[in-house]
Amino acid sequence: MAQPAVQDIPEGSHLVTRRRTYRHHGIYVGGGRVVHYAGLQRGLQRGPVEEVTIDQFANGRPIELLGCPCSSVESRAVVERARSRLGENDWRLLTNNCEHFCWWCVRGEARSYQVEALYACLFVHRAASRLLPSRRCRPPLRNTCQSSASP
Repeated sequence: MAQPAVQDIPEGSHLVTRRRTYRHHGIYVGGGRVVHYAGLQRGLQRGPVEEVTIDQFANGRPIELLGCPCSSVESRAVVERARSRLGENDWRLLTNNCEHFCWWCVRGEARSYQVEALYACLFVHRAASRLLPSRRCRPPLRNTCQSSASP
């Protein structure tokens, strides 16, 4: 997918950049700026919802345009919702991450397809492990009772 030029990205667009093990999400708010949930981008310390340059958001990786608003009214609403949460610092991997944040800005519903896919994989794995025979080695049963009768 071709990298969109900054001047061609409509305000209120949902942006994604791939990281090693996940896809990082943000909302383009115009002027070369993106609002995103920083999460664990700075290591083990959680980061807040913040406004950064598009280069800081991309972190040297290509950016994909996941979706853009249909009208200027919708575009302004998405940007206003994103900026309304600036400074919030309640990031949670499974319930309030950068993808939850962006879908809430765009559609009014906090959702993470990445988390849903993870849950689905775990559910399938758990169900399969119950159906398949166990491969764990079990020690043979031993009689540990000692007779109290003397010979």
